[in-house]
Amino acid sequence: MEKAIRNFLSQESAGGILLIAAVLLAMLMANSPLSEMYQGFLHTEMQVRVGNLDINKSLTHWINDGLMALFFMLIGLEVKRELLEGALSSKEQAALPTFAAIGGMLFPAAIYLVFNFSDPITQSGWAIPAATDIAFALGVMALLGSRVPVALKVFLLALAIIDDLGVVVIIAMFYSSDLSTISLLIAAIAIVGLVALNRKGVTKILPYGIVGLVLWIAVLKSGVHATLAGVIIAFCIPLRAKDGSSPSEKLEHNLHPWSTFMILPIFAFANAGVDLSGMSLSDLLSPVPVGIALGLLLGKPLGVLFFSYAAVKLKLAVLPEGMGWRHIAPVAVMCGIGFTMSMFISSLAFVGDGQVYGDVARLGILTGSILSAVIGYFWLSKVLPEKGENL
Repeated sequence: MEKAIRNFLSQESAGGILLIAAVLLAMLMANSPLSEMYQGFLHTEMQVRVGNLDINKSLTHWINDGLMALFFMLIGLEVKRELLEGALSSKEQAALPTFAAIGGMLFPAAIYLVFNFSDPITQSGWAIPAATDIAFALGVMALLGSRVPVALKVFLLALAIIDDLGVVVIIAMFYSSDLSTISLLIAAIAIVGLVALNRKGVTKILPYGIVGLVLWIAVLKSGVHATLAGVIIAFCIPLRAKDGSSPSEKLEHNLHPWSTFMILPIFAFANAGVDLSGMSLSDLLSPVPVGIALGLLLGKPLGVLFFSYAAVKLKLAVLPEGMGWRHIAPVAVMCGIGFTMSMFISSLAFVGDGQVYGDVARLGILTGSILSAVIGYFWLSKVLPEKGENL
């Protein structure tokens, strides 16, 4: 268990650096003479047509609906493994990160709505600061190396996984529209097929991939966001085969490098390029970016700490062994790194008339995430012992 977590964390640390590079490249291109080429590239139309089936979307939509479905599949595989065999497999292990994650979603949403309660268009962005970016958060923590106790890493990992599961539910409930009955029916049939494969003990990934592709297309056409198909597919792939092997873990292992070193950086490059040329200080201090930034920077740690403290005091949960509140507090600040998931929700929240808020929303995400990362890193560095010292 510990070895697997260490391997995972080391990979996320490297991916975090690549994510930062992708963000900087996107910002550079969006604010340079290359801006027109950058925007034109992302809006390139790509069409796939087979008979009456026609999928025609911009490159950005293919990234957000297609590549991110694979990322959400990885999340689903991680959640399933942790629920059945890992850090969330017992009530004692799952209690604290579960309460922390709930608080970490409610408080940021509340702070955002305080600033945006009067505008029905901007209200739709309430979930943007409610998400934690598992890659960035674990990457920042990994910069402190072996000084960070495994128990603290597991707490952040479990919290972020529950947080991601919460985001999946939020997307399904609040960011789906214009539902197609026929497409939903086809999706339901595909889900039945995936469950049947699982029940029959099929361990080959290819059959799940074929039925999963049908599910993804049906969900894409249904009005429900297509990335949810990835989570459903992941939950249907068996964790353990009769011979003791794990098809689920094998797929997770294979997806990790693709997600870390390709999917997330490409997503960041496609979504982080904010054109600052027409923005003023009043734009940066408007309700949307301020609500997002404060939701991440203040709402996340306050929610995580308040719900965690209440759960411990009510004897519903216990702190990880050897950990105190001085260790939990800076980790709670790191949970305000919302980057990837917040950007993704922003792309769902601000469409149509709300598109004008897209750029300032991304600035709010970048501001809140960067401040959370810097403060969380230096705070945790101060409370952790130097190498060779005890906690």
